[in-house]
Amino acid sequence: MNLEALLREALSPVEPSAPDDLLDELQVRLVDWTDAAYEELEGWELSAMRDPRHWIAPAAAALVTVTAGSALVALRLRQGHGDRVSESASLRELAERTLADAVHETRRIRR
Repeated sequence: MNLEALLREALSPVEPSAPDDLLDELQVRLVDWTDAAYEELEGWELSAMRDPRHWIAPAAAALVTVTAGSALVALRLRQGHGDRVSESASLRELAERTLADAVHETRRIRR
C-alpha cells in the first residue's frame, strides 16, 4: 500500500455509530494503519537512504506506525482501566499493572 492510499484511508470520514461499534472500528483502523505502514517500511531498502529525496515515504510510514501503534496501546489500556482499578490494592499496584499491560499491548502490536 503506498503512502497516498494510506493517507486517503486515514482521512476518510467515519460513519456515526454506537460507541462500542465506534471503538471497535477505531481499533480495526489503527491496526490496519499500523500494518500498512509497517509493510511500507519492510519494503524499503536502506540503500535508498543515500538520497534525501527518498526519505519522505519511510519517514511518513514510521510516523504513522508510531502514532497509530501508540493510539492503539492507549485505547486498549483505557478499555481495561476499570478492571485494573478494581484489582489493585494501591496506587503503586495500579501503576505497575498499567505499565505491565502497556508492555504487553506493545509487544502484541509489534507481532
